[in-house]
Amino acid sequence: MSKRELIEELKKRNPRLNHKDLENVLNTFSECVQKALTDEKNIELRGFGTFFIKKIKEKYSARNPKSGKLIYVPEKNKVRFKPSKKLKKLINK
Repeated sequence: MSKRELIEELKKRNPRLNHKDLENVLNTFSECVQKALTDEKNIELRGFGTFFIKKIKEKYSARNPKSGKLIYVPEKNKVRFKPSKKLKKLINK
């Protein structure tokens, strides 16, 4: 679902809010999520799931799949998502 489709769905459910207000709500939400993740905080949305940062260790002996040469991969952070039990149940009917 794209941002535009999400705004249209929110508009159907909340006809009193205009397009600009809904876009501002989505932008504010995404900015808050980005800020929390850059501060290495978890974001827990009850009934939906948790976004969190996971540190990936550096690797000295990783291989380039194309050439097969050994390469060094530095430590990095990755965003992970763990769905709630409720979401897992809905997806796996």
